[in-house]
Amino acid sequence: MSDNGKPKFAMYWAASCGGCEIAVLNIGEKILDVDANFEVVFWPVAMDAKYKDVEAMPDKSILLTLFNGGIRNSENEEMAHLLRRKSQILVAFGSCACEGCIPGLANYSSTDEIFKTVYQSVSSENPEGLRPQYTYPMPEGDLHIPEFYPVLKTLDQVVPVDYYMPGCPPESHQIAAVIELVIQVLQGKASLPPAGAVIGAGVSTVCDDCPRQRNVKTIKKFVRIQDLESIDPDLCLLEQGIPCNGPATRQGCGALCPQAGAQCIGCYGPAEGVLDYGARLMTSFASVIDSNDPDEIEKILDGIPDPAGQFYRFNLAGSLLRAGTKAWKR
Repeated sequence: MSDNGKPKFAMYWAASCGGCEIAVLNIGEKILDVDANFEVVFWPVAMDAKYKDVEAMPDKSILLTLFNGGIRNSENEEMAHLLRRKSQILVAFGSCACEGCIPGLANYSSTDEIFKTVYQSVSSENPEGLRPQYTYPMPEGDLHIPEFYPVLKTLDQVVPVDYYMPGCPPESHQIAAVIELVIQVLQGKASLPPAGAVIGAGVSTVCDDCPRQRNVKTIKKFVRIQDLESIDPDLCLLEQGIPCNGPATRQGCGALCPQAGAQCIGCYGPAEGVLDYGARLMTSFASVIDSNDPDEIEKILDGIPDPAGQFYRFNLAGSLLRAGTKAWKR
């Protein structure tokens, strides 16, 4: 507890885009409940707080920390360990922390390839080909920047996590519901779910929330959605040959994309019980192909232009695969 009797709240971003912070602010008036029931002690995007302030706090003095972003460098990892020590409840908040998300796709590439793209591509003006130096001597003393790791890791690959809240970002109404639950727990009106539980999302798939009609699946080809002249507004997108990730993706978003005529891309991660998201999705896609001929099946699957991105767009770092061979080469 803080001096004013309120439990302490923290939020931190590591390798992420900042969308999770925006989603928290989008909870509207519920943000006032956070202020009324918690003392916000560390939230770099919203307040001026230093790492040394967190280091000075007693261990387990922060009741709740929402940690978003994957672990891409030494600073991310250091903060994960620090906030784990200082927090009673550590939540992997958003897809990046839970499963790696878009930053995790860099796990297909080597560090050298990543640096070439960032520092020596057509969008960069770097005629001397400079690269990051993690330590640089100066008259005032050595300067240090965080070390870039060869692969991005999920939060639970670095520290123990109490709860997971998926989504890219999590829907604001679900964030509000989780905050309300924690407040009720503080007031003795509710209990926390079992450790390791997924909060703010369902257990089934996006397909269960999708109102589109599902018939007998007989796909002869996969197509990009932009290559279709028209899309049936009522029929399952997958049955129209559009590679929709709904069959393997955890429900929680309300099937917003399929309802708007866009395929599910999988931002809520694997549904309950799915060991590997990509493997489950491959099985789902294979099951709708109307052919028993291996050559024809292969030709149909070739209609998926980017299988790696399709099957592991959000989940590569958290999958059984985790990274390509090149990522381990510095």
